[in-house]
Amino acid sequence: MKKKWWIVIGVVALIGIIAYVVLSSQAKAAQVMSTYQTEKLTKGTFTASVGATGTVHSNQSAILSWQTSGTVSKVMGEVDQIVKAGDTLAELKSDSMPANVINAYVEFVSAQRDLEDLLKSNLPAAQAFQAVADAQKALEDAQDKIDSYQYKRGTAEDERYWKSQVVLAQQQVDWAERLYKRTLNLSPANPKRAQAETNLYNARQNLQNKQANLNWFISKPSDTDYDVDMAAYEVAKQKLEDAKREWERLKDGPDKDDIASAEARVAAAKATINLAKIEAPFTGTITEVYSKPGDIVTAGTQAFRMDDMSRLLIDVEISEVDINQVEIGQPVTITFDAISGKTYKGVVKEVARVGTISNGVVNFMVTVELSDADEKVLPQMTAGVTITTIELDDVILIPNRAVRMVDGNRVVFVLRDNVPTSIQIGLGSSNGTYSELRSGDLNIGDAIILNPGPELTSGPGGMFMMRGR
Repeated sequence: MKKKWWIVIGVVALIGIIAYVVLSSQAKAAQVMSTYQTEKLTKGTFTASVGATGTVHSNQSAILSWQTSGTVSKVMGEVDQIVKAGDTLAELKSDSMPANVINAYVEFVSAQRDLEDLLKSNLPAAQAFQAVADAQKALEDAQDKIDSYQYKRGTAEDERYWKSQVVLAQQQVDWAERLYKRTLNLSPANPKRAQAETNLYNARQNLQNKQANLNWFISKPSDTDYDVDMAAYEVAKQKLEDAKREWERLKDGPDKDDIASAEARVAAAKATINLAKIEAPFTGTITEVYSKPGDIVTAGTQAFRMDDMSRLLIDVEISEVDINQVEIGQPVTITFDAISGKTYKGVVKEVARVGTISNGVVNFMVTVELSDADEKVLPQMTAGVTITTIELDDVILIPNRAVRMVDGNRVVFVLRDNVPTSIQIGLGSSNGTYSELRSGDLNIGDAIILNPGPELTSGPGGMFMMRGR
């Protein structure tokens, strides 16, 4: 009977011991759970970003100013009006402008007419062809005259003939003189005396002509005559070359240089005329109007401000530490202090390749374009810009606060059977809160210890066996 009691007592004691161990283990596990903060290992989207602030500006912006003086007659542009490139926004009174602007209207008409004549008329080519023919004839005549120096001016028969002509002419002069002397006693108004005087004059002129012809046949040209004729030949030859060049230039139609010159003349006159008005230089929105009808303006007086609101940009400065993470095409989220409760989207459009130094800090300019700007977003607004540099889907995320360095290796501590266990890991991209897990003996759902104390990380390998791969 006693033996049975001892058996019962032993069973009860064993149950008590087992209960103590279990309760003690549970108490220790509860103590461990209360000591460490943990987070379940999960998969998710990993995002890294770079933040900065900047100022909104339009794609194009211009202050339009008057280029001449005068009195404003019309103002067609209004604030918030969308205009196209080339639209006239304001004009000056024609009688208030300087003389050079007024004269440009006349010059423009003349230059335009000359350009049309040049493009449509064949007269210049015809004149050039005629000039070639005339120059060719002049050269041939000059050549004939030079060639004549190689031959005698006449034969012996020619010389005898003209000598006899001189003799006969001299005889007529002698005869006329005798008759004239007979009338000297008559009045100068007497017809007989007048006829005698006329006959004498004609006889002497005939003698001079006959003598000149004889002298030409019996004399030789002088060196001076030859030099003069040779110079005339060279001039005729050069004129023919010039005429041929002009013909080559015009035979296939107007010369390109002439057309360019005529077009430049038209453009210059038109540019001067355009000084009398303000035109939109690009398609955009009028954001400010400075001129009013009746205003007296001078060159440089501001008239309008225009902005291309179809594209709104933000320039931000990124530190040299972060600039290599930023690339063209990366998505951007944008907020404005002036627009509460709304977030806008954008994209990186430009990244400067050269930095600027300010107060010893190197920054790089990055330009962001808004993708969904509305009428609330205005130039000069201050914007908060967040550039998403990395975005990875379905990756295992390690809380950065859980990572420790042990013996030169990155490790995290996990609770395995309520026991902190160190696991060596490899990490990829990181932001301020999480890092991408690249390697390590971890499983989804593992309890990662966020606050491993020095009792785990101090000493070679920590207090626990480090596991890893």
